[in-house]
Amino acid sequence: MRLITAILATSVCFATAAHAEMTVRSADLQPGQMMAMAQVFNGFGCEGENISPELEWSGAPEGTKSFAIMAYDPDAPTGSGWWHWTVFNIPANVTRVETGASGEGMLPPGAIEGRTDFGVSGYGGACPPIGHGDHRYTFTVYALSEETLALDANAPAAMVGYFVRGKALDQASVEVTYGR
Repeated sequence: MRLITAILATSVCFATAAHAEMTVRSADLQPGQMMAMAQVFNGFGCEGENISPELEWSGAPEGTKSFAIMAYDPDAPTGSGWWHWTVFNIPANVTRVETGASGEGMLPPGAIEGRTDFGVSGYGGACPPIGHGDHRYTFTVYALSEETLALDANAPAAMVGYFVRGKALDQASVEVTYGR
């Protein structure tokens, strides 16, 4: 039993060290802070601007052939959370997406946005139920070992997540909150 514990502890240290390399930052999302109305959904009773945030990343591992972005609310009262954004097939030479890149033709050539839990492709901002408290919104950039994923804009977020995690070399996240 001690050997297994030692092996697990060592594995955790290696995993943590690997993830410490890649970082993500955003001019629009401040870690641990409330999300701005610019990134809040416009619909379902929410009155935000539904503008995708700027994200910039660095420290991707050697062998990275593409990137993916996934935004997720683990606190949504669905039993499985809520997917707010998936973007994949972002070329390996790209290290930033601009504010408002979703749906405006500003994503890098070849990048594809999958379907969110709102049922459409593209960014869908925060919109938790009224009185449900603050929700966490995690924006994760993944470094992938494949240049392209064999998915299209109709791919649901859970499927994108399955393929992304299967090809991930590293990842970095920024988490914000929002409640109404």
